[in-house]
Amino acid sequence: MKDLNSIMKQAQVMQAKLQEAQAKLAESTVEGMAGAGLVKVSLTGAGVLTGVSIDESLMSDGDAETLADLVVAAHADAKNKLDEAQAAMMRQTMGPLAGAIPGLPGMKF
Repeated sequence: MKDLNSIMKQAQVMQAKLQEAQAKLAESTVEGMAGAGLVKVSLTGAGVLTGVSIDESLMSDGDAETLADLVVAAHADAKNKLDEAQAAMMRQTMGPLAGAIPGLPGMKF
């Protein structure tokens, strides 16, 4: 029974570390870019779009399709950065267990 108590304590410590890391990630912001920086978007760590910046030179062309494509590409760039930050957070928090425990949030199997 002593081993079970030890495992439960370790699990509680790991859960607290994971919650702390997730809260820290949620407070962060990532920026994605497209078109050599002509379009930029900002996402919170929770994935909420908080800002879009469009260079004025894109507005004068009148090419809405290109602009739309650049916004989508900038969002994809930001999302990739967010996914990378989340994976790094999981590796740092979970150590060798990262990716080994099915069902943990943010884990891909």
